[in-house]
Amino acid sequence: MNVFSYRPAPEELSYTFGGRPAVARITPGTVVEMFTEDCFGGRVRGLDDLPSKVCEFPYLNPVTGPFHVEGAEPGDTLALHFVSIEPARDWAVSTTFPHFGALTATHTTAMLHPPLDEVVWLYEVDAEKRTVRYRARRGDFTVEMPLDPMHGTVGVAPAASEARMTITPDAHGGNMDTPELRAGVTVYLGVNVEGGLFSIGDGHCRQGHGEVCGTAVEAAMNTVVAVELVKGVSTPWPRLEDDGHLMSTGSARPLEDAYRISQHDLVTWASSLTGLDELDAYQLVSQGGEAPVGNVCDTNYTMVAKLPKAYLGGPEIYESAHSRLRTLGEEYLSSR
Repeated sequence: MNVFSYRPAPEELSYTFGGRPAVARITPGTVVEMFTEDCFGGRVRGLDDLPSKVCEFPYLNPVTGPFHVEGAEPGDTLALHFVSIEPARDWAVSTTFPHFGALTATHTTAMLHPPLDEVVWLYEVDAEKRTVRYRARRGDFTVEMPLDPMHGTVGVAPAASEARMTITPDAHGGNMDTPELRAGVTVYLGVNVEGGLFSIGDGHCRQGHGEVCGTAVEAAMNTVVAVELVKGVSTPWPRLEDDGHLMSTGSARPLEDAYRISQHDLVTWASSLTGLDELDAYQLVSQGGEAPVGNVCDTNYTMVAKLPKAYLGGPEIYESAHSRLRTLGEEYLSSR
C-alpha cells in the first residue's frame, strides 16, 4: 500500500485554490495522511481570542495542499475517498461575527441596524465518547451533542488559470460546508489543470445544515484520504457518493440557483446512469430525492441534491471508484 504523510508548517498552508505550486506529487491509488488546520489557523484558542483581533484577512480558512495527481488532465475526474476524519485537539471553537452569517447584515445585504456582537464559544471535544459539549456564553445552559466530523472545504484548481479564495465554493469545489462530506464518503471533482491540484481543509467536529451563524464547531483534523483518477470522465460540479446515496452539489447566489444547479446535475446524472429520458429522471428525483442545505453564509451558497442509489437499479458509477476506494480504506485501517 502506498501511503503518503504530510503535515504542513504554518507557512505552507494555502488560502486559494489555484495560483500556487503543488506541495507533493502522488500517484493514483495513494492513501494520503494529512493534518488540516481550523478555519482560524489555530489562532482562536480561548473566549477572549476574537477573530478580528487575532486573525488577519484574507488569511482565513487555510487548506492543506495542493497535491498533484500524476496523470490527471482536464476532462478527467479525481475521486477522493475520506477514510477517516478525526479531531486533532480536545477543543474546538465557534463564533459569531458582526457582518458574517445568515441572520445579520453583510456587505451585500446592507442594513441600518447594529451589527451582531463578536462572540467566541469554546467546545470540549471528547473523541472517545464521540461528543462535543456546547456551553452557553450568557447563561448556565450546557448540552452534549454527537461528534460528527466533516470537512467544509475540498476542491481542485479552477479552470482558466484562476485563483479563488478558499472561502468561495463553486464548480471547482471550495468551501461548500455540507455535513454530508464525512468519513465514508467519496467526492468526485472535475480536473481543470494538469495534476488536478486538490486541497482539503476547514474541519468541523459537527455542523448544522446551512451553517447559519457562519461558523461550525471549527477544529483541526487528522484526515486520511484515498485517491483515485477516473480518466476521460468529466464532472461538471462536485459530486458525492456514500454506500447508499448519490449527491450533486451546486454553489451560487441566490440560493434558488444553487438549488437548481444541484437538482439539474442530479437529474442529468441519473438520466445518464440509467438511460432514462430526462423527464423520467426529473420525475424520479422529484419524488425520491432530498435537498440538504450546505451553507447559506459564504460568498456563494451551497445546496445538495441527494438520491438513494437503490432507486437507480445499481448502475456502475465512476467505474466503481467508491467501492474500490472504500476497500482500500478498510485495508489501510486494518493495517494500523
